Amino acid sequence: MSNIKRLKACINGKWLQTRSGKYMPVMDPSTGEQIAETPCCTPEEMGDAVTAAKAAFPAWSNQPVSNRIQLMYRFKRILDEHLDELTLILATEMGKNLAEARGDVLKAIEVVECACSTHYLMSGDTIMNVSSGYDTVSYREPLGVFAGIVPFNFPAMIPFGWLIPFAITTGNTYVLKAASMVPRTAMRMLELMQEAGLPDGVINLLTCSRNEAELLLSHPDIKGISFIGSKSVGLHIYENAAKNGKRVQALTEAKNHALVMRDCVLERSVLGVINSTFGCAGERCMALPVVVAEEAIADKFVERLKYHAERLKVGPAYNKDSQMGPLVSKGQLKWVTDWIEKGVQQGAELVLDGRNIKVPGFENGYYVGPTILDHVTHEMTVGDEEIFGPVTCIKRVKDFEEGITLMNNSRFANGSSIYTSNGHWAREFSRRTHAGMVGINVGIPVPFSIFAFSGHKQSFFGDLHVMGKDGVAFFTETKSVTSTWFTAEDEKVESVSTWDGTMTRT
Repeated sequence: MSNIKRLKACINGKWLQTRSGKYMPVMDPSTGEQIAETPCCTPEEMGDAVTAAKAAFPAWSNQPVSNRIQLMYRFKRILDEHLDELTLILATEMGKNLAEARGDVLKAIEVVECACSTHYLMSGDTIMNVSSGYDTVSYREPLGVFAGIVPFNFPAMIPFGWLIPFAITTGNTYVLKAASMVPRTAMRMLELMQEAGLPDGVINLLTCSRNEAELLLSHPDIKGISFIGSKSVGLHIYENAAKNGKRVQALTEAKNHALVMRDCVLERSVLGVINSTFGCAGERCMALPVVVAEEAIADKFVERLKYHAERLKVGPAYNKDSQMGPLVSKGQLKWVTDWIEKGVQQGAELVLDGRNIKVPGFENGYYVGPTILDHVTHEMTVGDEEIFGPVTCIKRVKDFEEGITLMNNSRFANGSSIYTSNGHWAREFSRRTHAGMVGINVGIPVPFSIFAFSGHKQSFFGDLHVMGKDGVAFFTETKSVTSTWFTAEDEKVESVSTWDGTMTRT
């Protein structure tokens, strides 16, 4: 226990021990051993963070946007310098292999770079002479304090990519509830932003249980909340925060499907699915856990999928040769293995079973190997509910029409893909799929950060998505200003018409 580091919360620029005296374990999922403990902050400490963010807002929002962007330039440079350090921290506490952990940090850096264009993205509109002698301009202005409640699966990209860069470059301040299982990545990134010149109180970071975070849904000084996580919690946050007059973007669950057509480039398609479904051990909302294969190609596809999946090297996250790391926690391990068993009980064919994998020297780690369930039908919940693990379900269909109908029957609509060499089917799929992010021969169709991460249906609750123009709009509100100017001749005007849709002088 003497080697276990006790972590702190950051309130008003100061790193503080929690007054609660309570801590939550931070584990190394590769070994199953505890490496740190993170504070379970009190509601009062959460309130202190909001107060600090509110106090910092006037000075920060009055900074020219160019000054706020300069912080992002400095932050980006420092992140580049600490890329290897952040990669290892993330891999150690979350379980992604080194390449995936590095990609997580790089995706955060990508959004930081995009936030350097905030002055363009938050610019308003103008019309001169909108009516005779009248001009109208619109501005986008910050609102105040925003809050983020983030998950364990992308400790760098989500808080310091999707949320914080655009929130603060548009002039707002922030309270982040970091994920208690993986807090060290976010904490280190905040330290690096402080090194870049972040003023006190602009970003505050705490860890706590769901009970303490509930304060954010009703606190009068919180203007908006971003949440990423389960559908049940996301819907709770959406309903209650919106009821209290707050903006909400809640990114929730997914069960992404890929339609594999008989005319696909088979081997290339299989490799794309291998990366999409087993990458990050399946712990991502843009994973590809369901393949809808045309019957004419299904047997061959499953054969090649199994061939490549069996050859993935499962091992500790920080070993350079590991292609797939562990799941994040013992609880997640049980959740995934229970779902595999449920799929078998429901009648799916277990083509590849990853439940009993052992990693020599790391027997207490939270490992599940690649798993393939074939002949999954619509009666089986294993093909419809989010598992969040390295499990691929194969659903078989006769043709495109049956496939697109099956996919669109899902209550989730985060991402969808098609593997085909036929331009007609690709276009039809793009037009008719319900998903908000669509891949044509792309298994993980996450857009570049100038575009929104745009899940649909029960994968998202809210109006404005994260990243891109949506992200900037979420953190700002529009003010329209109409003006007219008088000359000496106007002294002779006896009356001015009221607004009647034309706004003309008389």
